[in-house]
Amino acid sequence: MEFIQFPRIMQISNVKEGVSLREKKVGDVTLAVEKRRLVEVPYTATLAHTLNALVANRVVAVPVAAPPGHWIGAGGSMIMESDKHTGAVRKHYIGMVTMLDILAHIGGGGLDRLDFEGMMSVPVSSVIGHCLEGLSLWTLNPNTSILDSMEMLSKGIHRTLVPLDSQMENLSGVELVESASSYRMMTQMDVLRFLKEHAGELNSVLSRSIRELGVIQETVFGVSNGTKVLEAIQCMKAASLNAVPIIEASDATEDYTKLINGKGRKLIGTISATDLRECPVTKLQSWLSLNVMEFKEKVSTSPLHGSLPSRELVTCFAESCLGEAVDKAVTKHVHRVWVVDRHGFLVGLVSLTDIIRVVRISLLSDTSLVI
Repeated sequence: MEFIQFPRIMQISNVKEGVSLREKKVGDVTLAVEKRRLVEVPYTATLAHTLNALVANRVVAVPVAAPPGHWIGAGGSMIMESDKHTGAVRKHYIGMVTMLDILAHIGGGGLDRLDFEGMMSVPVSSVIGHCLEGLSLWTLNPNTSILDSMEMLSKGIHRTLVPLDSQMENLSGVELVESASSYRMMTQMDVLRFLKEHAGELNSVLSRSIRELGVIQETVFGVSNGTKVLEAIQCMKAASLNAVPIIEASDATEDYTKLINGKGRKLIGTISATDLRECPVTKLQSWLSLNVMEFKEKVSTSPLHGSLPSRELVTCFAESCLGEAVDKAVTKHVHRVWVVDRHGFLVGLVSLTDIIRVVRISLLSDTSLVI
């Protein structure tokens, strides 16, 4: 099994000159990602093996592969890998497992009754769908327009498989049935990087403030700095959140075991599924009892963290232009930018979903982009 690291943007010389951004295809986005094999795990892999694969390859999600003919794919999907020459089906992708699925599984019990070894020995197929995103599995044909892909990604779907040599070349759009000899993963971050590479065509939207564009989510729930890691995981599981802000505790009586309204509170950090991925598997059980700030300190000194982008707090102001938020999200490889006031108190957040949605609306409405 061959693994990949996070995709890196490359300069592409074979993209057609003079083609507007809204005429670009999904294939153009995947061409802009370094060519590496898809990271996947077999359906028989234990959760411990799956977590090791996520950690080793610095990804937050992997498709799960099984022999054909024995499974119904997530959401009724039939996404197959087939031999390029004979067409014989080799494997069936039955779903996607994310770090949040694993955390939801771990967060099923309290520290006093946590059977960590038992939890990590279950087959990965048993945790598919623990969180909403895992209940479906999608592909996008390379001929799909980037606008159509952005519509899907602006509705909370974070990643999709893209066939490299689809046997249904005449189709475009979102598919639940597909057969190809190999696939790549396309994520919201890949699309945002691609949009950033074409920022010159997006000045009309990137130059406007995030307040003016209405992309700030003002309802933000977080955890306090006194919350234990396992309690934070349980809160994230209950609310289906991949990350929450860490808020400075107001007093000793605050309930650390529940999500709190973070708006207007002092922002001091972020706890996310990605942080858990940066935790050595051998240390994870003992670190679950730490409070979130102690955990963040431990993670920052972990060998796994050393070559990763810095995880300092990524923020902007309501008056910041959208282009600044895009640049920070891509440069720091974060999936949300916290919006704060001049004193560091939380105003809201801007997510990749919000950014993709508003850029798509701009592309659809901007007649100046039509050639």
